[in-house]
Order: sequence, then structure tokens, then C-alpha cells
Amino acid sequence: MIESVRAAFSLPDLRRRILFTVFILVIYRLVANIPVPGVNLAAWLNFTASSNQLVNFLDLLSGGAVRNFSVMAMGVYPYITASIIIQLLTPIVPQLQEMDSEGESGRNRKNRITYYLTVPLSLLQAIGQIRLIGFSIGVGGADGLAQIMPNFGFAPEQLLPTFTTLLAMLGGTMFAIWMGELITEDGIGQGISLIIFGGIVAQILPGVAGLFQLDETTTRIFTIAAFLIITILTIFVIVIVQEGQRRIPVQYGRRVRGRKVYQGQSSYVPLKVNTAGMIPIIFAQSILIFPSVLAGIFITGNGGFVDTVATAVSRFGNADPTVAPVGFTIYWLSFFILVVGFTFFYTDVMVRQQNIPQTLQRQGGFIPGIRPGKRTEEYITKVVRRITLAGAVFLGTVSILPGIMSVIGVILNIPGIEQSTLVVNGAGLIIVVGVVIDTMRQLESQLLMRQYEGFI
Repeated sequence: MIESVRAAFSLPDLRRRILFTVFILVIYRLVANIPVPGVNLAAWLNFTASSNQLVNFLDLLSGGAVRNFSVMAMGVYPYITASIIIQLLTPIVPQLQEMDSEGESGRNRKNRITYYLTVPLSLLQAIGQIRLIGFSIGVGGADGLAQIMPNFGFAPEQLLPTFTTLLAMLGGTMFAIWMGELITEDGIGQGISLIIFGGIVAQILPGVAGLFQLDETTTRIFTIAAFLIITILTIFVIVIVQEGQRRIPVQYGRRVRGRKVYQGQSSYVPLKVNTAGMIPIIFAQSILIFPSVLAGIFITGNGGFVDTVATAVSRFGNADPTVAPVGFTIYWLSFFILVVGFTFFYTDVMVRQQNIPQTLQRQGGFIPGIRPGKRTEEYITKVVRRITLAGAVFLGTVSILPGIMSVIGVILNIPGIEQSTLVVNGAGLIIVVGVVIDTMRQLESQLLMRQYEGFI
């Protein structure tokens, strides 16, 4: 990898692309420190000084911008949400299916629809994010929201400040998407992924520094050692799983085109072990956070039955294994089951969109020993679900690493050792490793195009 980067810097065109990519990422990180208009930054920073499940989750999605309540607080995730919605609607809406078959022009129209959908989703997500953060502070959503966003609301006197805040967050999201597109066109790698990558990597050094500030020396040593071991092993397994694939052999018959006769040839269809990426982890975490956030609306502090139940539910995701072992077990077991379930669901949707059996039949290909058509579809579905099991268990295990480390900390009497898995969580590591692999592949392909001797 180092040799590839060194070779790329020796070529003026590639050097310009790499430096342009770095420049855009620096600009993104600078803008991520500009606070949203109307926020009481002192009150917000005082609140985020303590750990909060919702803030930690939103901070991951934004690449660290939520901690500063930045104009980039939503990151590029409204665009990703719009893309996922379009993907899920494609098998249902005939017009979207036609766009897929129209080649480049159809993809451009589909991308334009995705951009249009991103705008209302950004506004809705901005309102929802501010409201959720307000509900997660103190007792009652109104009190919390009044602390951090005193002028946010839809009363007549609050409309202009609210509109300014929402417009700033929408502008930050669209600016991040635009910078991602610039990287894709003039830089190296997939721009949107690199924007997310830059935000996650920016949190690593502050997170590692936090490990050195733990109170007890024994806890500090064991936590740092656990962080190094878990991170290295997790990256190693992620690379294996992300690169793992099942190659289904395909045979093409003899084809006649005009006066030319093409002899039959052999190929294969690669099916990835982890087609879903980190999407199932984000889906599962969103669902698990929702009950605790919703319960925060009903907390009044009067000690009644509803208040007691709402308080218990609001602490669902932060259960201590020594204080509330049942709640702790239910939370992490639910997390694992949801991740596994979403992995199968999302993989099935993605594979169905590829429509592999019809594509093979249209191109004159077939799987040896399997009849074309329905039998081929059943065979591919069976293979995909079998290899997806390994990917689903892997994602589920990575997602519950903090819970596993909490249990290990209780057994070994090392409180706080779970911090070793919170510097970069499982979803963040999957994104980082995937982006690095994809970017290096693009870099090597650029070197191959220029006939670099090291790859010949």
C-alpha cells in the first residue's frame, strides 16, 4: 500500500488528485467546527461532557459534528437515507426499474431524484434531531430544548430563528454532499464515503487521549491494551469478511453475432459474504434508541407509575450489568438479533435488485447443473442466505463488542474497560476499512491505466 502511494505521488496527475482529496477533507473538518446559529454552545458542551447514548449514535453518523452542534451535524446521512429509500422502492416502482435499464441517462435521472428527496429529508431530520436531543436532556423535552436552543420553535416570534437554524443545517448537508461529489470527480475514491471516513478518523485521537485520562492506573493499562488488541483483531476479521466471496461458476454457450462466432467461455458470479455493509448496525441501533428517546417525553419527575416506567425505559440502553443484569442482557441480545435480521433483509433486497438469473439468461449464460430461470433463482437465493449467515453473525458480534467488554470488565473487576470499544465502534471500523480498501483499489487501477511497472 505504501509503495502504491509513493508511486502515485511520483505522477503529477495522481499527486494532484490525492492532494485535492486531502484539501477537501480538511475543508470539511474546518466547517464541521462552525456551530449552528441559535445554539447555546456553553449549555450544549456542558451536556455532552457526560456520555449519552443518543448523542454518541448521532455523533457517529455525522463524523463527530454533533459534539460541536455544527452546521454539519447531519453529515451526508440524509442523502444516504434517500439513496436507501430509492433502492428499496426500485423493485416496487416500475418507473425506477425502467431507469435502471436505460444505462447512464437512467442512472443520472435516478441520482437527480435522490438529490431532490434529500432536501425534505434533511429538513425533517434537522427538526427531529434537535427535538430528540432536547428530549434527551434533563426532565421533559421542552426544558432540555430551551436550554440548548432557546429560540427554536414554531411560535410566530420564533419562526425566523428556527428557519435560520434549519437552513444552516440543510446548507451544511448539501455542502458536504457537494464536496463528496468533487472528490469523486476530481479526487481519488468515492467522495461520500470519504467524507464519512474523514469524520470518523477525526474522532480517533481524542478518543485514544480519553483512554489515557482514566482515573485508575490498572484500568488505564488494561483498557489501552484491550483497545489495541480488539482494534487489530477486528480490522483483520473485517478485511477477511469484506473481501470474502463465493464464486458461482457460469458457463456461456456459443454465440453468433453477425459473421462472428464466439466460443463458449467460463466465468463466475461473485457473491459477497457481507453485502449489507454497516447498514444493519445503523438500522438496529436506530430502533433500539427510539424507545428510550420516546420514554423521555413522559418523564415528569413526580414519581408516579408512568414516570417510573418511562425512567426505566429511558435507561434501557445504558443498563449496568452489575445493577440491572436483566435489562443489560435484553438490550444487547436484542441488538444482536436485530442486526442479524436486518442483514438478511437488506442482503435479500440488494440481491433481488441485481436480478442475476435474468441477466445470465439474457447473456446466454447458465450455472452448470442448474436449469436457467426459476431453478437458478432458487439456487442463488439459497447460496446467498447460507453465506449471509456468516456475515450476519460477524456484524452482530461486532455490534455487541461494548456489551461483551462490559461483561469481561465485571468478571475481571476492571470497571470502564468497555471504553476500549467506544473509541471507534464496529460500524465505524467497517466504514474505515471498507473506504481504505476501495480507495486503494481505485489508486492501483489509476496506476495500471498509466502502465506503472510495479503492477505489470
